[in-house]
Amino acid sequence: MTMPVTTNIYLARALRDFGDGFIALLLPVYLTALGFDAFDIGAVATLALLGSALTTLAIGLVGAKFDLRVLLITASALMVATGLAFAASWSLLIIVPIAFVGTINPSAGNVSIFVPLEHAVLARSVASAERTAMFARYGLIGAFAAAAGSLAAASPELMTALGLTQLTALKLMFVAYAGLGVAGALAYVQLPPEPPLPQTTATALGPSRAIVYKLAALFSIDAFAGGFAVQSLMALWLFDKFGLSLTAAGIFFFWAGLLSAFSYPVAAWLARRIGLINTMVYTHIPSSVCLIVAAVVPNVYAALGLLLVRFALSQMDVPTRSSYVMAVVTPPERTAAASFTAVPRSLASALSPVLAGALYAAGFQAWPLVLCGALKIAYDLALLWTFRHVRPPEEQ
Repeated sequence: MTMPVTTNIYLARALRDFGDGFIALLLPVYLTALGFDAFDIGAVATLALLGSALTTLAIGLVGAKFDLRVLLITASALMVATGLAFAASWSLLIIVPIAFVGTINPSAGNVSIFVPLEHAVLARSVASAERTAMFARYGLIGAFAAAAGSLAAASPELMTALGLTQLTALKLMFVAYAGLGVAGALAYVQLPPEPPLPQTTATALGPSRAIVYKLAALFSIDAFAGGFAVQSLMALWLFDKFGLSLTAAGIFFFWAGLLSAFSYPVAAWLARRIGLINTMVYTHIPSSVCLIVAAVVPNVYAALGLLLVRFALSQMDVPTRSSYVMAVVTPPERTAAASFTAVPRSLASALSPVLAGALYAAGFQAWPLVLCGALKIAYDLALLWTFRHVRPPEEQ
């Protein structure tokens, strides 16, 4: 019996986010083991996000004209190649182009070439009234998988206890990441064909262009802010400021991921009562305040506690944002809208990790987190003001 479309997409995302969960923590450790400093790590994160933005843009321009299943399988093949190439690399001159063209995700979030394709497939599969709950399940599964991946980041320490060198153990984790890409491709193979839209309706952006451009501009502010605190750099901050071990960091990000996961169904429940935009804004601002305070408190337990509160709130805007974008555009525009709102996010988030790395290297460790929180609050207020009267169908 063939599994439903949503089940296969959920499975593929779980596999991918599990890999992203451990890669985001291991990336700074791996690059440090190869001899790179904080600025180099920030630069690699920037290039990874920039490359992701450009490939996502390309998908948005052509996605409506091709079978989405084929594009998802192709993206999985790129994930396999990325993992194997990273495992075989030793020089920054090699790592930089791989990070740019590949699928390595330093943020451990759902920011990649897969996003607009999966969103378009999922949006076709449910009615408007079920859309937010569906995206909440999609995010919930991904967050659980990423949390489990954070625990798996401790695997290299177990391997070294068995006699492997740290560098060999880290390289094996990138091979495992490639294996997850193979498993994801097998999940996509089970999807029914997602044929391109007829030429008369297949379009990049049409009647919803103005709304999409405004959303993209605002989302880019949020993403630029988030780039100062991508998970790889936050892990580096915890390693340097408080001396956390890789195992301790993995446990922390596991619990942070669980809190993020439980926030997804809460976000769907809350959105039915106060609306999508209000849910995005009124949960996001307190999380940003927690991040700012965590950056300056001297006690490790206070900082970790504030960060856990932040993780419990900060992801409630993810399923609501995805649902909102799919709701306020026409069906033929959905692939393009998902891409055109994701690409500025990726481009903007690509700028800030290298700046954060420079601040870390200069000794200003708290500034990236403070800048992240302050800019996110400004974004939330602007979003609320701009779209307070633009309601999805289920709220009218």
